Amino acid sequence: MAARIDLTLDCTDAQLLARFWREALGYVDEPPPAPFATRAEWLAQFDLPEGESVDDGAWLCDPDGIGPRLAILKVSEPKTAKNRLHIDIRVPGHGTPDERWARIMAEAVRLVAAGGVVREEFTGHHLVLADPEGNEFCVAAGPATTLV
Repeated sequence: MAARIDLTLDCTDAQLLARFWREALGYVDEPPPAPFATRAEWLAQFDLPEGESVDDGAWLCDPDGIGPRLAILKVSEPKTAKNRLHIDIRVPGHGTPDERWARIMAEAVRLVAAGGVVREEFTGHHLVLADPEGNEFCVAAGPATTLV
């Protein structure tokens, strides 16, 4: 049996990035683990260090239960280099290369409106964007991109 994975994203503002990634991925806030009613109640069991709060983390999940969960956690050190691992957002649908590129560009416009920034364009293939804290990710056509 294959292992399931979660992704963890370090940041300086967990709530800012949670808003962006909820919009980007169509994810929702993950409910706290049973038997806890709230994340604050769940976190209380860990004896958080002075000055840390429930707002220093966010936990997102795919509402369909297919994609990996995403934990967004505040850390004290800033981002200093290119990500060694990044997320690819795949835009679904078939069609001609021009039609696929138009969908990729439309998705980039949507993500820029949500707070992302286009970093690099590989015309006809994919775009490199960054979230509001500079974490790079790509936008490309989905894996099943046969010509019609």
